[in-house]
Amino acid sequence: MVLQAILVAHGAPADPDPQEAAMAALANRVAASLPGWQIRGATLAAPDALEGAVAALPDALIYPFFMAEGWFTKTNLPKRLNACGGGGMRQLRPFGADPALPDLMITVAGRAAQEAGIAPDRAALLLAAHGSQVSRSSAEMTEALAGLMRERAGFARVVMGFVEEAPFLQDAARGLGPAICLPLFALSAGHVTGDVPEALAEAEFAPEGVLLPPIGAAAGVPALIAAALARSVSS
Repeated sequence: MVLQAILVAHGAPADPDPQEAAMAALANRVAASLPGWQIRGATLAAPDALEGAVAALPDALIYPFFMAEGWFTKTNLPKRLNACGGGGMRQLRPFGADPALPDLMITVAGRAAQEAGIAPDRAALLLAAHGSQVSRSSAEMTEALAGLMRERAGFARVVMGFVEEAPFLQDAARGLGPAICLPLFALSAGHVTGDVPEALAEAEFAPEGVLLPPIGAAAGVPALIAAALARSVSS
């Protein structure tokens, strides 16, 4: 039996091709850790990308490369799957809910602090997230991760800032002193490339603060996803 999986992200509707390429590359890296699996990546934003992946891998597990459960994972993605004949596919919990994610965040933030010459016990860890005026899912996920980071990451402070709700990132980032900012986003799309650095610039986060790539771009992510897929068929 050939095992199959489709990694699904939101993507960027205004310019879908770069994120489609990013998801294809991620799928290849995950497949390298899972010999015998067929794995594809797709975004909801690219026309017919999800539909093509479902047609190619009709027995696939669906792995949502999203930071939280919300409208896209609970409503939009299932509706899209139903419409293209994938209504019976098993959908796993999203990337942001993986129990291994906090350990990866600790590793990424700790390594960045070391490389920047920042002592974590004298610095802040700033978690930059999406937030929403409509749904609490992004904020609740961020609050849960912040709580775990306060317990385990070894930073003097762990604070949160959001792009679309209070506490807004430009306010949370102001006056932190030495700090690491870890964006809690899956892909390097609009918010990560525009809103987050703009908010940090407004807060004069640099030069003492260090902005990292989004957690979804971390080197350990393919192994984390591979482990989640393997668990899903062994349980």
